[in-house]
Amino acid sequence: MGLTATEKILARAAGKPAVKPGEIVMPRVDRLLINDLLGVITFSQFESLGARTVWDPDRVLVAADHRVPPAEVKWAEQQKKCREYCKKYGIRFAEIGRHGIGHQLMVEDFTLPGEVSLGTDSHATMYGGLGALACGVTSSDAAVILATGKIWLQVPPSVRFSVSGALPRMVTAKDLALTIVSAAPAEEFIYKAIEIGGDCIKNMSVAGRLVICNMVAEMGAKNGIIPADEKTFEYLNMPADSASMVTSDPDAAFESSFEIVVSEMAPKVACPHSVDNVKDIGEVKGTPIQQAFLGSCTNGRLEDLIEAAEILKGKKVHPNVRLLVVPASQRVFLEATRMGLIEVFLDAGAAIMTPSCASCAGSGPGVIASGEACISTTNRNFEGRMGSPKSSVYLASAYTVAASAVAGVIEDPRAF
Repeated sequence: MGLTATEKILARAAGKPAVKPGEIVMPRVDRLLINDLLGVITFSQFESLGARTVWDPDRVLVAADHRVPPAEVKWAEQQKKCREYCKKYGIRFAEIGRHGIGHQLMVEDFTLPGEVSLGTDSHATMYGGLGALACGVTSSDAAVILATGKIWLQVPPSVRFSVSGALPRMVTAKDLALTIVSAAPAEEFIYKAIEIGGDCIKNMSVAGRLVICNMVAEMGAKNGIIPADEKTFEYLNMPADSASMVTSDPDAAFESSFEIVVSEMAPKVACPHSVDNVKDIGEVKGTPIQQAFLGSCTNGRLEDLIEAAEILKGKKVHPNVRLLVVPASQRVFLEATRMGLIEVFLDAGAAIMTPSCASCAGSGPGVIASGEACISTTNRNFEGRMGSPKSSVYLASAYTVAASAVAGVIEDPRAF
């Protein structure tokens, strides 16, 4: 019996010829992200283990992304401690000015295909879009990784999604991701490895693949993975033989399989207060909004900003709506500026914010008040997620967010 891509990566990292679902393994970790929310507690736990050195400082990245720049003294103190820990142990700290959302920094110049790449945040699943085995870990897990370079994991059963057809105009990877998230009840995918393939994925940009693997976290899955190909290495700007291009064996065992045809797919919206409460745009078109949010680790990349600008160019944000644009990293911000996208957003009446998680998790600037509704490119719409527990969040693509910002209500981007 062959192995899935996830099983192959775990077997390699654990030094075994093969692994099987349910087996407990101790794989070596190739990359670790620690964010500002869990940085201090992670290093505190690391030192409580009696460890004196980090297993490999060059394989660890610490990113301040949830509260950047800090607006309260307690967060400034927390980031100060993170800097001190990084200096003490020789770890890279993504300093303000060279910053970005940690997940974005991980896929810009850190994680490689075929690696075990983990982060202290559930949306670390995103790195699976590069063909890595990626998932979120707790602060105590991260502390042990800092000390030993290893983690214990149970090998997850694999589920395959085969996606065929070409995405219609103004239908994107985000719309497909919401379709996948709602393909079955959440309990179907808990602690599963979700492998996504098919001709649609093969033709999709790497930015789109990252969106899908990011959203896999909302399925309760352990990880999402799209095996690397030539397009992955072009994205990373590196030779195709410089990392592992791991694919599933033809006779690999998948617990279940799903097939999705996208040729007739309409834009999707995840309605309050659950990510799998997904509806076609026609069912929610006309819903009033007060805020539109374009950004996050899910949809704050250059491709998303280009899509939004396609709609916003020469138009104005509705008088009753505020549009927040938050590039995912300084690199994305700079390139968007060079391309003239930032000028398009400013002309339209949008507010541009420094790269960060902003109000995605309700802990940064841009939160919404009671009774308000926000249409957002972020990844969660739980009750109170972006502010008041009496507010509502609708999840959609960059196209749909931009169209809605102009219309003042949730709008079908295909109308533009």
